[in-house]
Amino acid sequence: MAGLFYLPRLFVYHAESVESGGETDRLFQVMERKVLRLIMNPAMTATWVFGLCLVFTPGIVDWSAIWPWTKAGAVMVMTWFHHWLGYRRKDFVAGRNSRTGRTYRLMNEIPTVLLVIIVVSVIVRF
Repeated sequence: MAGLFYLPRLFVYHAESVESGGETDRLFQVMERKVLRLIMNPAMTATWVFGLCLVFTPGIVDWSAIWPWTKAGAVMVMTWFHHWLGYRRKDFVAGRNSRTGRTYRLMNEIPTVLLVIIVVSVIVRF
Protein backbone atom coordinates (compact mmCIF):
# COMPACT_ATOMS: atom_id res chain seq x y z
CA MET A 1 0.00 0.00 0.00
CA ALA A 2 2.86 2.39 0.74
CA GLY A 3 4.03 2.14 -2.85
CA LEU A 4 0.53 2.79 -4.18
CA PHE A 5 0.48 6.02 -2.18
CA TYR A 6 4.09 7.04 -2.82
CA LEU A 7 4.54 6.43 -6.57
CA PRO A 8 1.73 8.79 -7.68
CA ARG A 9 3.21 11.45 -5.35
CA LEU A 10 6.58 11.00 -7.07
CA PHE A 11 4.77 11.41 -10.39
CA VAL A 12 3.25 14.70 -9.15
CA TYR A 13 6.69 16.11 -8.36
CA HIS A 14 8.16 14.66 -11.55
CA ALA A 15 5.43 16.15 -13.75
CA GLU A 16 5.41 19.57 -12.10
CA SER A 17 9.04 20.27 -11.25
CA VAL A 18 11.34 18.36 -13.58
CA GLU A 19 12.40 19.03 -17.17
CA SER A 20 12.63 15.94 -19.36
CA GLY A 21 16.14 14.68 -20.09
CA GLY A 22 17.96 16.36 -17.22
CA GLU A 23 19.83 14.92 -14.27
CA THR A 24 16.84 15.36 -11.95
CA ASP A 25 14.65 13.57 -14.51
CA ARG A 26 16.99 10.57 -14.42
CA LEU A 27 17.02 10.66 -10.60
CA PHE A 28 13.21 10.58 -10.47
CA GLN A 29 13.17 7.72 -12.98
CA VAL A 30 15.52 5.69 -10.77
CA MET A 31 13.39 6.35 -7.67
CA GLU A 32 10.18 5.46 -9.52
CA ARG A 33 11.69 2.28 -10.98
CA LYS A 34 12.94 1.13 -7.58
CA VAL A 35 9.62 1.80 -5.84
CA LEU A 36 7.76 -0.12 -8.54
CA ARG A 37 10.13 -3.04 -9.05
CA LEU A 38 11.62 -3.55 -5.59
CA ILE A 39 8.63 -2.73 -3.38
CA MET A 40 5.35 -2.71 -5.27
CA ASN A 41 5.74 -5.67 -7.66
CA PRO A 42 6.91 -8.19 -5.02
CA ALA A 43 4.23 -6.95 -2.59
CA MET A 44 1.49 -7.32 -5.20
CA THR A 45 2.69 -10.82 -6.12
CA ALA A 46 2.80 -11.91 -2.48
CA THR A 47 -0.64 -10.41 -1.84
CA TRP A 48 -2.15 -12.31 -4.74
CA VAL A 49 -0.44 -15.61 -3.82
CA PHE A 50 -1.42 -15.51 -0.14
CA GLY A 51 -4.87 -14.12 -0.92
CA LEU A 52 -5.58 -16.93 -3.35
CA CYS A 53 -4.33 -19.45 -0.78
CA LEU A 54 -6.95 -18.09 1.65
CA VAL A 55 -9.67 -18.05 -1.00
CA PHE A 56 -9.06 -21.69 -1.92
CA THR A 57 -8.89 -22.88 1.69
CA PRO A 58 -12.25 -24.55 2.36
CA GLY A 59 -14.48 -22.80 4.89
CA ILE A 60 -12.61 -19.48 4.96
CA VAL A 61 -14.78 -17.48 2.56
CA ASP A 62 -18.58 -17.52 2.44
CA TRP A 63 -19.20 -16.81 -1.24
CA SER A 64 -22.94 -16.47 -0.68
CA ALA A 65 -22.28 -13.17 1.17
CA ILE A 66 -21.68 -9.86 -0.56
CA TRP A 67 -18.44 -8.88 1.22
CA PRO A 68 -16.03 -11.23 -0.61
CA TRP A 69 -17.30 -9.94 -3.93
CA THR A 70 -16.88 -6.28 -2.97
CA LYS A 71 -13.42 -7.02 -1.62
CA ALA A 72 -12.46 -8.98 -4.74
CA GLY A 73 -13.69 -6.14 -6.95
CA ALA A 74 -11.67 -3.59 -5.00
CA VAL A 75 -8.57 -5.81 -5.19
CA MET A 76 -9.02 -6.10 -8.96
CA VAL A 77 -9.29 -2.31 -9.31
CA MET A 78 -6.22 -1.91 -7.10
CA THR A 79 -4.33 -4.32 -9.36
CA TRP A 80 -5.43 -2.32 -12.41
CA PHE A 81 -4.20 0.85 -10.68
CA HIS A 82 -0.83 -0.79 -9.98
CA HIS A 83 -0.44 -1.60 -13.68
CA TRP A 84 -1.64 1.88 -14.69
CA LEU A 85 1.16 3.33 -12.58
CA GLY A 86 3.63 1.04 -14.35
CA TYR A 87 2.50 2.35 -17.73
CA ARG A 88 2.77 5.95 -16.52
CA ARG A 89 6.34 5.27 -15.39
CA LYS A 90 7.13 4.07 -18.92
CA ASP A 91 5.73 7.36 -20.24
CA PHE A 92 8.19 9.29 -18.06
CA VAL A 93 11.08 7.08 -19.21
CA ALA A 94 10.16 7.69 -22.86
CA GLY A 95 9.78 11.43 -22.22
CA ARG A 96 6.14 11.46 -23.34
CA ASN A 97 4.25 12.07 -20.11
CA SER A 98 1.13 14.04 -21.04
CA ARG A 99 -0.57 14.07 -17.65
CA THR A 100 -0.45 16.95 -15.21
CA GLY A 101 0.43 16.92 -11.54
CA ARG A 102 -3.27 17.46 -10.82
CA THR A 103 -4.16 14.21 -12.61
CA TYR A 104 -1.65 12.31 -10.48
CA ARG A 105 -2.97 14.02 -7.33
CA LEU A 106 -6.50 12.84 -8.16
CA MET A 107 -5.31 9.34 -8.99
CA ASN A 108 -3.47 9.28 -5.67
CA GLU A 109 -6.87 9.10 -3.94
CA ILE A 110 -7.84 5.80 -5.59
CA PRO A 111 -5.86 3.56 -3.19
CA THR A 112 -7.44 5.31 -0.20
CA VAL A 113 -10.97 4.69 -1.46
CA LEU A 114 -10.15 1.07 -2.29
CA LEU A 115 -8.53 0.53 1.10
CA VAL A 116 -11.69 1.78 2.83
CA ILE A 117 -13.87 -0.50 0.68
CA ILE A 118 -11.70 -3.53 1.44
CA VAL A 119 -11.51 -2.92 5.20
CA VAL A 120 -15.22 -2.16 5.53
CA SER A 121 -16.09 -5.24 3.46
CA VAL A 122 -14.07 -7.52 5.73
CA ILE A 123 -15.15 -5.95 9.03
CA VAL A 124 -18.86 -5.50 8.33
CA ARG A 125 -19.26 -8.77 6.38
CA PHE A 126 -22.60 -7.91 4.84
